[in-house]
Amino acid sequence: MKLSRASLLVMDEWLRDPLDEQQARQVLDILDDRYNSAATMLVSQLPVELWHENIQDPTIADAILDRVVHNAHRIVLNGESMRKLTAADSLSAEGLYGGASLRSDNEKGKK
Repeated sequence: MKLSRASLLVMDEWLRDPLDEQQARQVLDILDDRYNSAATMLVSQLPVELWHENIQDPTIADAILDRVVHNAHRIVLNGESMRKLTAADSLSAEGLYGGASLRSDNEKGKK
C-alpha cells in the first residue's frame, strides 16, 4: 500500500464527515502499518475530544485514537481563518486588480 510507505502522510479535513465502519477499518490499517515507522499528520477543525464519536464503530475508534493521540504533538491554532484573512486583504488592496472592479455573476447587467 503506497500510503503506508510515504515518509509523511497528511490527512487534511480529518473527520470533516464521520467515518463509517469500512472507512474506519481502512484508516486503521494505514495507521497500523505506519505506527512507529513513519509520520502522520491529521489536520482537523474538529476538537480531538469529538473524534471518537465521529467514528462509527467504537472499538475501531479506540484503536485509531490509540495509534494517533498518545504519541501526538498537538498544535492548536486560534483566530480567524487564513483563507478569510487573505481574501479580505486581497479585495481591499488598492491597485491589486489594475483598477478593475470586482462583482459577482449576479451583478452582471445591473447598473
